[in-house]
Amino acid sequence: MPRTTSADAAIAQLSRTQTRLATTRQLRATGLAPSTTTRRCAPAGPWQRLLPGVVLIQTGDPDRRQRLLAAVLYADTETGPLSGATSVLTGEAALALYGVRDAGTDRADVLVGTHRGLRDRSYVRLRRTSRWPATLLVDGIPCVRPVRAASDFAAHEPSQERVRAILAATVQKCSCHPEDLRAELRASRALRNPAVRAVLDELRAGIRSIAEGQARDTLRAAGVPHPLWNPTLLTPTGTFLARPDAYWAFAGVALEIDSEEFHLGVTEYRATLRRRLLLEAHGVDVISAVPALIRDHPQELVAAVTTKLHLAKSRPTLPPVIVRPYL
Repeated sequence: MPRTTSADAAIAQLSRTQTRLATTRQLRATGLAPSTTTRRCAPAGPWQRLLPGVVLIQTGDPDRRQRLLAAVLYADTETGPLSGATSVLTGEAALALYGVRDAGTDRADVLVGTHRGLRDRSYVRLRRTSRWPATLLVDGIPCVRPVRAASDFAAHEPSQERVRAILAATVQKCSCHPEDLRAELRASRALRNPAVRAVLDELRAGIRSIAEGQARDTLRAAGVPHPLWNPTLLTPTGTFLARPDAYWAFAGVALEIDSEEFHLGVTEYRATLRRRLLLEAHGVDVISAVPALIRDHPQELVAAVTTKLHLAKSRPTLPPVIVRPYL
């Protein structure tokens, strides 16, 4: 039976705590000779080099978590890494770890100090900063806070639709306040981008999805009176009633945008119908739409809203609900 050395024990500990990853610096610190690392990372060996200076202690392909942790390890200067002191994950990949919808992990953006001499490698993109952020461990990986990750993403993303989707999803999923996001966007100078400014304006107005943003654009272009976006409606006794996507308080008209994918589940579909029934039971006139209709047939959305608002002029009273705008 092979004799277990102190180096083997230390490497096994690294493998357990770092999802089968180790830096060559860490391996040297265990007492393992560099030549042994090189031999084990040979094509027929049991290890592989995932990035320069980062070893994957297995033969199979890395999973998402291993790829992202390897990106942070690649830029880390500490023998005992993962403190977030010299490298930390940001951007879209960090948002994906936070559970932000549509955030991808094909690329890993890693923050490093301004004067670091490293270069981008493979899927790793280095983002140099003099504003070192507060960090959190997310699934064992040092990450910036969601607002910083979203800001760093927006600063380098050319597509307004992608910026709109990711920022809206971040605010919704991570309970970030738009003003906190605005402060980060200003600090990162992302607000120089007109697309980012436009999306931030939407978020501050209460927009929380691509479909809502498209609806807002369509209605504003048609000259429809501005509604409140995502307000909270309460019963006269103060009990929560609903949070429609848009609400024209002067007319008692609500717009509900139902994502088609939610209707794949019976529970979600029933919840949607119940919310609509509750609104109708309290006198709110509800318009229903789906994102595809808003995108492909915007004139039908405009016609439905303007008709409802016109008919509301003949209503004797407004719905007995308390309206609290999104703050």
